[in-house]
Amino acid sequence: MPFEIEEIRKSQEIFAALLENHQVSEEKDAELFDAYTTSDPVQRLTKSQGDALDSDVEQYGDTIYLIPREDNYFLGYSKAQLKAELCRSNATDKDYYLSQFVILTLLSMFYDGVGVSAHTRDFIRAGELQNTISERLSEARSRYDEDSQQETGIAFTNISEAYEQLKSDEKGSRARTTKEGFLYYILRFLERQGLIEYIETDDMIKTTKKLDQFMDWNLLNKNNYQRVLRVLGELDQDGDMASDDEEERDK
Repeated sequence: MPFEIEEIRKSQEIFAALLENHQVSEEKDAELFDAYTTSDPVQRLTKSQGDALDSDVEQYGDTIYLIPREDNYFLGYSKAQLKAELCRSNATDKDYYLSQFVILTLLSMFYDGVGVSAHTRDFIRAGELQNTISERLSEARSRYDEDSQQETGIAFTNISEAYEQLKSDEKGSRARTTKEGFLYYILRFLERQGLIEYIETDDMIKTTKKLDQFMDWNLLNKNNYQRVLRVLGELDQDGDMASDDEEERDK
């Protein structure tokens, strides 16, 4: 079935807006949002443009997003680029995987993966995040021996060592060699992506509507949520929650 010229033009307008802002919202871009949601040809054309750039165009609630796929380094980030953004200049892979563990821990503190909306907290303190990271790394190391870590592909021992090598500074240093500085640059990166709001004066972290929608509609489906829990050491290899008795035996 051939497409009308107006349908092609409108889909190009929508995709151009997605390339510029990575999203089109009903509130700010009513005409484009309406064209996408009411015209199947326009929607199919827009999605095909995303597919050509190895990306997905998805509507979550009142917003349409352009989402680069996992290995899309043109619109997304490569591992090397993320390492440069999140870690110190001489960072190793251990530092990089620690940064990913920090982000997963942050997400798990805000979202529980159940209910109409998985968002369960209005804010957390950066200091609380730091303490939780230490606790979960300690729990994961005690729960998994070296053989288990090799099976899961998650080197909790190495990640924990990278974290413990960072110094502590009660004055809130921004040096990337400190725990406080390491977290600071991760939080600022997430803020630049429009995923969180970091209020430094109040030591407060809040999520944005963008992150809430992405978590509810995408990341927290059952399979993805269990993957997050497994990385954080909260699920055993059979997909069951680790009990306190199991933790005590592992210790």
